Amino acid sequence: MKSTQPFLKISDLNVFYGGIHALRDVSLHVDEGEIVSVIGANGAGKSTLLKTINSVQAYRSGEILFKNKPLPKHSYQVVKSGVTLVPEGRRIFGPLSVHENLMLGAYPRTDKEEIERNLHRCFELFPILKERIKQVAGTLSGGEQQMLAISRALMSNPQMLLLDEPSLGLAPMVVDTVFDAIVHLNQENNLTILLVEQNAAVALDISHRAYVLETGEIKLEGSGRELLDDPRIQESYLGVSSQSME
Repeated sequence: MKSTQPFLKISDLNVFYGGIHALRDVSLHVDEGEIVSVIGANGAGKSTLLKTINSVQAYRSGEILFKNKPLPKHSYQVVKSGVTLVPEGRRIFGPLSVHENLMLGAYPRTDKEEIERNLHRCFELFPILKERIKQVAGTLSGGEQQMLAISRALMSNPQMLLLDEPSLGLAPMVVDTVFDAIVHLNQENNLTILLVEQNAAVALDISHRAYVLETGEIKLEGSGRELLDDPRIQESYLGVSSQSME
């Protein structure tokens, strides 16, 4: 039975980089089993939001609750709590093999049989990784590296996955593969997902709900379909001019 409390609840979050107010009174929530997207232009604060949830970035005021408890102060503790970040730019360990990268994702765990099951789940999700298992990760294509980054995060057996710009720099066909995998993880594995993505059309299409972040503030929120159909979103993020909407 699902809790009536949000899985993740962020209230009045304020984050500063020196004198720059990067996030201003940001409040949002993600319910268990949802895909929730945060869209916005470059510099809106999207990546800062995920880094703050993951305790990479400190916040000055506000509250972040996961399953109604404050998240820990250190990233490795956040991972152990069940929240794992797939960072922007993938950040794989290039000199290590695909297998070594995957095993690093499982570092907080000791349940060897379950780790092996998670490994096979990653190979079912992205079969190319099984073919590349001994390959040096830095020699993979950009799309394969993104698949590896997602799989490495899955090896921690998260209850919630944070995805930072998973389509960045990928060919359209690879974007489809990655987003199909995200939907599969949500629908088949009931994995709760918070997705930060500049490709608003793709993100909103798969999201139950979404937020629009502009210059550090939440400006709009609604279901993925509502925001896809919103003329303001179409003109600002989907490349649809006001004339063509008339």
